[in-house]
Amino acid sequence: MEKAGLTLVGTPIGNLSDLSPRAAEALSQADFIAAEDTRVTLKLLNHLGLKKPLISYFEHNRNDHGRLILERIRSGESCVLVSDAGMPAISDPGEHLAAACEAEGIPVTCVPGPTAAVTALVLSGLPTGRFTFEGFLSVNKRARREHLLSVAHETRTMIFYEAPHKLRRTLMDLAETFGPDRRVALCRELTKLHEEVWRTTLGEASARYREEEPRGEFVLVVAGAPAPVLQEPDVTPEEAAELARGWMEKGASPAEAAKEAAKATGLKKGEIYRLLI
Repeated sequence: MEKAGLTLVGTPIGNLSDLSPRAAEALSQADFIAAEDTRVTLKLLNHLGLKKPLISYFEHNRNDHGRLILERIRSGESCVLVSDAGMPAISDPGEHLAAACEAEGIPVTCVPGPTAAVTALVLSGLPTGRFTFEGFLSVNKRARREHLLSVAHETRTMIFYEAPHKLRRTLMDLAETFGPDRRVALCRELTKLHEEVWRTTLGEASARYREEEPRGEFVLVVAGAPAPVLQEPDVTPEEAAELARGWMEKGASPAEAAKEAAKATGLKKGEIYRLLI
């Protein structure tokens, strides 16, 4: 591990056995550790038999403590940044600290580890070739609605994080935006003793949790919208070229005529132009 730098270290999302030897080594070599919740990280350090100086770094103190962390790194110390679980800097203020270091030319390295989003994705049974990570939905109604509307026609698999006390509202909003029949996998308490992956629809999930109290942290993996079916044009290329010749008789150039015929028929301009010349 380099001196005078920042290392982002992935920590277990539930099962301490998932901590990699490299992550343990990075923690042992750091001069100090920036942690989302120092109490949570202290348990991890105790598990490893390590004692390290800790500084809290979370959303509400990231400006003040971010400056303190940068000052210590500038003075020659090495810092490891961890979140309570998973990879720091994903839906996490660690992204701001990493960006600040990069802006100052401070070395930033990463020791990858477990990530709830990807773990849930591969367990979901939904397409994994292309996906989007949407993080947490805002508690602000307007921002929340704008976010959902922006992905209403997203064809890739979508991944959302949600806390148990907001799950009911989120499932209702997802079902309203995407439709109750849209497939979803609710991944709860991943890698922990009571891990559950429920593959269902948004309508069924919303109905269940109207009656049942949600427990544990959730990752919601939502199927993308069906890809739009492209309609075959009703006009043949030859008919479109004939239409274009009508514009040419009125003085349009072949390129202009092909462009207008393409707009009118939905065929490609280049295809029409080749027939004209």
